[in-house]
Amino acid sequence: MLPLPTRSPFDGGPIIVTRYYCPDSDIVVKGEFEVTTPLAQLSEEQINFVATFVRNEGKLNRMEGELGMSYPTIRSRLHEVIRALGFEPGKEEAPPAPPDRRRILEALNKGDLSFDEAMDMLAGNKPDSVTATPENTEGAINL
Repeated sequence: MLPLPTRSPFDGGPIIVTRYYCPDSDIVVKGEFEVTTPLAQLSEEQINFVATFVRNEGKLNRMEGELGMSYPTIRSRLHEVIRALGFEPGKEEAPPAPPDRRRILEALNKGDLSFDEAMDMLAGNKPDSVTATPENTEGAINL
């Protein structure tokens, strides 16, 4: 059986599957189905590289021996896979700053925060904002 192509070999356009067949039950399903598997856009060589990457737990130095390639070559191949998946290597979004658990729990313990407010803050959600006025800043906590 041939692998499902993700692009037309004639013009590079998208492929739409119009029929599924189950030989065990002899049932045919007709319709228009998109090929949306993220790894489907990878070449066979890239899929084999990903399998090797996973088998080696992402350790490029272990892949050197298995593939007989240098570390820079393996890293370059990894970057090719990353780009093929629609990402840019080395471009990471900065992770959100972790909430200051201790201060949040202390504020909860003192009664400065409700349980729901503390849970939201621990989950990384910002608390509902309150406009600071001289009347409501006394005893306020800074989190």
